[in-house]
Amino acid sequence: MIRTLGEGTYVARDPETLEEWIKRWLVTMEPKVRSSTLRDYSNGLGRVSDRLGQMPLQALRPLDIEEMYAALLKEGHRYGGGLAPKTVRNLHIALRRSLADAHRLGLVPRNVAALVRPPAPVRHEITTWSADEVRRFLGAVEQDRLAPAYRLLAATGMRRGEALGLRWANVDLDAARIAVNRSLTVVNDEMVWASPKTSRSRRSLSLDAETVAVLRAHRRRQLEERLTAGELWQDDDLVFCNETGKALHPDRFTRAFTSAAHRAGVTPIRLHDLRHTWATLALEAGIHPKVVSERLGHATTGITLYIYSHVQPELDAHAATAVAELFG
Repeated sequence: MIRTLGEGTYVARDPETLEEWIKRWLVTMEPKVRSSTLRDYSNGLGRVSDRLGQMPLQALRPLDIEEMYAALLKEGHRYGGGLAPKTVRNLHIALRRSLADAHRLGLVPRNVAALVRPPAPVRHEITTWSADEVRRFLGAVEQDRLAPAYRLLAATGMRRGEALGLRWANVDLDAARIAVNRSLTVVNDEMVWASPKTSRSRRSLSLDAETVAVLRAHRRRQLEERLTAGELWQDDDLVFCNETGKALHPDRFTRAFTSAAHRAGVTPIRLHDLRHTWATLALEAGIHPKVVSERLGHATTGITLYIYSHVQPELDAHAATAVAELFG
């Protein structure tokens, strides 16, 4: 005690439990993070509270956390089945950040979560469409009311929420550019407007001529819908909306895409795999990884190369041939 007093690291005894601290911490985080991030923190730390919540915050040990992770991976507690390693890793990120703040505020002598090794991530194979399958899908859904949204996703690699949150004020069809500066997400079954996922997600994207033409035709049809709806129209300036101008629910949009892909007879993929498809095709076409990363809104080029490492062998082979051809 004398030594810690002299070092300025002394922490007075406090009976506060881990669960009490987590509740206080989540309140402080509410104005600091996106609503979807707060939801993820709350869900993950709720599992921690279920198992270790009644333990005094200052009594928490690294071993307690590692044993909890092992149990969650095996049985998943009352949430049904064992949790995926990625879910536990996300939980670990929230717990580590929470305890880092407890340490910073002098509530605990150290951040014990920083000493814990979370489960290693498990990489899953990415399923994408070929360029021919993209053409077949877009051709099959050409008359679909949501076809312009599918086209934009396929042509830009935008995230679902970014496309559904797009406003006409951020679309310049004459300059063939759009500005991505907000996203539509779902929190506790309610639609919420949020800022883009990362600072790099706030970006400006060029559009190809065909996508511009599709959006022009879509805007004309939307103006006709607005006239038909009359006073029922809700003017939120949304590029993609329902027949009365209201936002499209992201989950319903995903289900509509899945049904459209089934009708088109192409390989079943998730809606998010349209983003993976664009990135894979771009890299295979020789687009520089930095350009691909910036258009996707990734925080770093390294993330892009990590996610799409399955494309790297083909790029490597192309590089070997292309450079060798320069000097015959």
